[in-house]
Amino acid sequence: MSASRTSKSGIFDGRLNLEQQRKRAKELLKSARSQQADAQTRIAAHLPGKSIDDLQLADSQLVIARENGFASWPKLKSHIDRITEHQRQIASGHLPILDTPQTLHLRCGSDIRHGLELAGFAGAFMEFSDPFCQGPVPDVPLPDFIETRVRFIASSYRIDFPDALSRLQREYAGLATLGDYDHVVLWFEHDSYDQLILAFLLDFIATLRPQTRLDLICVDRVPGVERFIGLGQLSPELLIWCWDNARAPVSDDMLTFGQAVWPAIRASNPDALRAIIDNGQSPIPCMIAALDRHLRELPDPENGLGLTQKLTLQIIRDHGPITAGKIFGHLMRSYDPLPFLGDLMFWDVLVDMSRAKMPLFTYPEDPSQTPWPDRTLSLSETGNEVLSGTRNFMAFYTGERWVGGIRISGATGP
Repeated sequence: MSASRTSKSGIFDGRLNLEQQRKRAKELLKSARSQQADAQTRIAAHLPGKSIDDLQLADSQLVIARENGFASWPKLKSHIDRITEHQRQIASGHLPILDTPQTLHLRCGSDIRHGLELAGFAGAFMEFSDPFCQGPVPDVPLPDFIETRVRFIASSYRIDFPDALSRLQREYAGLATLGDYDHVVLWFEHDSYDQLILAFLLDFIATLRPQTRLDLICVDRVPGVERFIGLGQLSPELLIWCWDNARAPVSDDMLTFGQAVWPAIRASNPDALRAIIDNGQSPIPCMIAALDRHLRELPDPENGLGLTQKLTLQIIRDHGPITAGKIFGHLMRSYDPLPFLGDLMFWDVLVDMSRAKMPLFTYPEDPSQTPWPDRTLSLSETGNEVLSGTRNFMAFYTGERWVGGIRISGATGP
């Protein structure tokens, strides 16, 4: 297998309960009238100028609705009613007709495959999950490109080379079959893992030009989900919501944009990609922020760290000593402004950070006897100095990593 992401366990799946939301509204009203600061802050954020003395239940319900991403309480209630009906249909086996067997659902991972089946989608499923957000993406003929990617994936994610080669060849070959379907739907979220793959696919499709109906589902938020991380966290009912509310035809402008973005990702310097980001115009609203997050993996001139590296050290400083698995949890849930890594990908980040003349963190246990998520990391003095900006990591980093087509290499001397 590759480093494609599966379901993100422990993250809210979007199922809202109306009675629970009514209870929250009543509790908010009571807390606000009791002069509790947090409740008053929430009221002020959504109802500026509203006097607590005049606050009614309808007002607190409106606050709860807006906190869940809805413009009004009736819209929240309507959403819950629709989701509840979808849930009832799924449970009873009386599923709505959503697609046909001649539909192909294309996703950069396997995380929604089972959810689509449960929701009643009848189409085929295809995974294409080459993680372009890590490793080299050279401008070479496709067979050489695939071999380069396989070598990176096998080495970085500890996968047998033949297994990685077989899978990646199958995924790339599958793309040539898009024209065999009446309808192809691309399911993507807003992070750089997804958006870099989407840019590649749009460039590929623009060249291939399959005579088929093409739709895109690209979401950066879902009503009722306070911190939307990705499609894999959503319940089957919410996948139906995405189908009904977030699906749009793939336009010529999208294909043309992909043809501009993909070469910029592969370039050996960030200038072309920065120009696209600075322009700020995109037919795919999610992509600009993801490209910006991608470039934040470049070394910061002050400390030599990419953003993931910096946040990792901050988490160890704030919560350490701490296991690698818990660091990954904090990174995904709260620290990273646009999280994009799978667990094996994060482990590769930690391994790469260890390629240095002086350690940024230490392992008290014997690493060879402990699974990587259970290894406890402690911030070293050097790590503290790098985090504070008094040392630059690139001065003693000895590894090599890639941000798209940009090679980042460290010192190689003694």
